[in-house]
Amino acid sequence: MKQVVQNYKSGELAVLDVPTPGCKPGGVLVRSAFSLISTGTELMKVSEAGMSMLGKARSRPDQVAKVMQSVATNGVPATYRKVMGKLDSYTPLGYSLCGVVEQVGAGIEDVKAGDLVACAGNEHALHAELNWVPKNLYAPVPDGLAPRHAAFGTVGSIAMQGVRQGEPQLGEVALVIGLGLIGQLVVQLLAAAGVRVVGADPDPVRCELAERLGAAACGDPASAAVEAAVAELTGGHGVDQVYLAAGGSSNQPVELAAHLCRDRGRVVDIGKCRLDLPWNAYYEKELDVRFSRSYGPGRYDPEYELEGRDYPIGYVRWTERRNLACFLDLLARGSVDVEPLVSHIADFDDAVDTYRRLKDGDLKAVAVLFRYPEPEAEAEEAGTPAIVVPAVKRSGGGASTRARADRTPVRLAFVGAGNYATSMLLPHLAQREGVELSTVVTTTALSAANAQRKFGFAEATTDLDAVLGDKSIDAVFVVTRHSSHAELTRRALLAGKTVFVEKPLALTEDELAGVLAAVEESGNDRLQVGFNRRFAPLLQESRKRFGARTGPASLRYLVNAGRLQHGSWYLRQGTEGSRFAGEGGHFIDTASWLLEADPISVYATAAPGNEDLQVLLRYPDGSTATISYVTTGAPGFPKETLDLVADGKVLRLDDFVRASVYGRKKWVSSRLPKARDKGQSAELAAFIKAVRTGGPMPVPLESLVATTSATLAVQTGLAGGVPVALAGTR
Repeated sequence: MKQVVQNYKSGELAVLDVPTPGCKPGGVLVRSAFSLISTGTELMKVSEAGMSMLGKARSRPDQVAKVMQSVATNGVPATYRKVMGKLDSYTPLGYSLCGVVEQVGAGIEDVKAGDLVACAGNEHALHAELNWVPKNLYAPVPDGLAPRHAAFGTVGSIAMQGVRQGEPQLGEVALVIGLGLIGQLVVQLLAAAGVRVVGADPDPVRCELAERLGAAACGDPASAAVEAAVAELTGGHGVDQVYLAAGGSSNQPVELAAHLCRDRGRVVDIGKCRLDLPWNAYYEKELDVRFSRSYGPGRYDPEYELEGRDYPIGYVRWTERRNLACFLDLLARGSVDVEPLVSHIADFDDAVDTYRRLKDGDLKAVAVLFRYPEPEAEAEEAGTPAIVVPAVKRSGGGASTRARADRTPVRLAFVGAGNYATSMLLPHLAQREGVELSTVVTTTALSAANAQRKFGFAEATTDLDAVLGDKSIDAVFVVTRHSSHAELTRRALLAGKTVFVEKPLALTEDELAGVLAAVEESGNDRLQVGFNRRFAPLLQESRKRFGARTGPASLRYLVNAGRLQHGSWYLRQGTEGSRFAGEGGHFIDTASWLLEADPISVYATAAPGNEDLQVLLRYPDGSTATISYVTTGAPGFPKETLDLVADGKVLRLDDFVRASVYGRKKWVSSRLPKARDKGQSAELAAFIKAVRTGGPMPVPLESLVATTSATLAVQTGLAGGVPVALAGTR
């Protein structure tokens, strides 16, 4: 299928061929009929992409701060790869469309194939021929409403949420500053609610349009016309509400709002404009400044948007989806008219030229629609047919254990191409001799296309079954969100593949049992979990310098994990497990590797309501390892520090930058000049060697299982308050 994309680094716009998205449970696959260009939001993004790197940094100081923190935590090279990977990627455009349901995912009962729906979301209602849209981000289109009008649903919801924040009352007077697309819709919604409206915009054409659509008077904000209209309509008291629907860097809208608002009036910010509030003016009138967050309650809540968990109507009357349905109803009943806003309808194939004309000013428009071609009869299939992969029973390690011919490349497939895969794994594999990146499979079409372009995958797809059924693929990398690791690993093992799965291997004992059952059923134990720290060159050298151990050891591992940003998927414990369950295996594996044994018991404790954990591991020879996993530390302090004490010797590791060993002789490494090497490159080299030669996997399966069991036991220990015994030792 085709999709409009932009490279944020170069500013390039393109209509790209990308894989067709799959139809996942909890949503529908929609074929676009019309999609709407947001001439404000999207053109701002297009303009930012054309800036220099310095200009981009100045426009997004919040992102610069994140980059500096990443440098402190991960080092310059890793941060550079991460940032450049994000910048030099195709990003989607669009967030408001109308289309026809092609497929219905499991759990969806309110629509069927062939129904017309309006869709929302900058990840789901894109300028693309097909989109997968979750339940709470679409609404059925009322009978008789034209698809091109229903495509306004999302921007209509944005305007509606802004009006709701203003709490207008019958007979009040409102001022709308900025009469672009959102402003024109705000004018109509206010008029429909019995509010008299004054509009302000420097464009006389937009002022005339707003008056035709219901505004009492409009004018240039720099002229006396707007102030005179407000004085006449309000008896000199000032307007009850001001809606800021303007963009740009001027502070004039905020100052005008204070000047024309009545005492204790309301100012609602809908657009992205400068908000340098003049203190005296806002204080003296005690103005109520409010923000309108996008389409309504539910926005930016993954449980609502992605998992379909609605808010009870008795507590949240107007959610994203209810706003969308309400706006569609107003359109169908003629209370709002969007046809006069349509300045231009362009064929989807002309998308790049349309954006160029809008950016250059050749096309002056309030609203522009893309019209999509009708699907050809033979091309109406929504996706690639699924290939059923039967369970494969093998013995002796499976077919993947056979050694390969010297010059035959190892063919790899990646399931998932997120930030970790593209910044920490694929750069090490893309240029490695004897490796062929065969296929990348993702749930979103564009991420697969990006990985294919940047790393040279032969194919990109959203069809996992096709990858597992491809007998030419030697190994599968599972680099998806935590909740899917165990199931994807199980399926890949049953398909006879060698598997590299990022940590964690499993989030529950049942998931771990399912993976082991797949090993038993197929005879395929060719599995590696991404516990990379044991492969770090500095830690390897430190253990060598420490030498053999005769007595029990004491190990202390401080992990200064830091707080996660609001909205991080790591915080979704209901589906993705606890944060420690997700990454704690790294530290347990490192401790067990240094102590050359698997733990026999786990004791964990934490203060109530505190994410900081203390985990005590006991080992067969009496050695202990204490892992302090804290989120409340200073962000400038190193993330990982480790001390190993035994036999009169001490090994010290400082965040994979420097290490030292104290004993009869003292050894101190040189400080790494450029990067923290946490072992990914060496780990991948060992994995590829095992696949190529058919030799043993880099880490025995028993050790991977022991580390996973110990990680899961932490949660059990926290709940029970007593040590948890672990079965089995090396």
